[in-house]
Amino acid sequence: MTGSRVVALGHYQPAKVLTNEDLAAMVETSDEWILSRVGIRTRHIAGPDEPVDELAYQAAAKALANAGLTPDDIDLVLVATSTAIDRSPNMAARVAAKLGMNSAPAVMDLNVVCSGFTHALATADHAIRAGSATRALVIGADKMAEITDWTDRTTCVLTGDGAGAAVVEACPEAGIGPVLWGSVPEMGHAVRIEGTPPVFAQEGQSVYRWTTSRLPALARKTCEKAGVTPEDLAGVVLHQANLRIIEPLAAKIGAVNAVVARDVVDSGNTSAASIPMALSKLVERGEIPSGAPVLLFGFGGNLSYAGQVIRCP
Repeated sequence: MTGSRVVALGHYQPAKVLTNEDLAAMVETSDEWILSRVGIRTRHIAGPDEPVDELAYQAAAKALANAGLTPDDIDLVLVATSTAIDRSPNMAARVAAKLGMNSAPAVMDLNVVCSGFTHALATADHAIRAGSATRALVIGADKMAEITDWTDRTTCVLTGDGAGAAVVEACPEAGIGPVLWGSVPEMGHAVRIEGTPPVFAQEGQSVYRWTTSRLPALARKTCEKAGVTPEDLAGVVLHQANLRIIEPLAAKIGAVNAVVARDVVDSGNTSAASIPMALSKLVERGEIPSGAPVLLFGFGGNLSYAGQVIRCP
């Protein structure tokens, strides 16, 4: 096998929905203020009985069902998360246990914050190409509500909880393009999850300026590495940080024929979960044809980024 491909997706969100009106009763804000600045209407919030590994497990089980596979068909489990409070067992090991895997899979967590899923997808692709794995579960899951300061109106309006998962398997031709990844270490402070207990904070204007000025060229370079033009793209799934970032970015990339994911409106910023969750919903609704090229691009904490063009399952 000379490549890998995404064969199925799944997503999960908690049942509890927090609206802008709910937030207005908690902090000094309003539906109009939130919509005008970040474009978010609702977000899903996990309860105390829904830790990160439970969110990840639910999305993974759905992805496996959609692929027509059993847990024992998987030999690598990767969970991208920055909200795992426990160090060990890691989230990947806990997901494998919840799924009842008997296949002795490799289990790894990756903490690259908002670009965690695209980093994990590239890692799975590399492992399969190297012959170290044949089928992987790649999961992005975050419980942002647990690290949110609900008295800070600049951040609490953003965050939501959820998980998305992809089943990746070996194939004769590459269905996952070369990754473009990197970081801007001197801007690592722009997105932070620090302290005891940890709290999410960011320098929103710095992140906005960097993404709108630098990211379009990086996204076009990602397409170039995959051998496609932005005009060829059928879908664009950027990290669902803020609708006011996503919409101008999609326009600057030049993906004039693409469906642009706007799941942030209903789900908020779910960090590593945002890209797989948004993509899973687009596929579930049939908005992107199977086999069509889709740009995935994550960016955020560290300040790190990673993107690739995949063929839609």
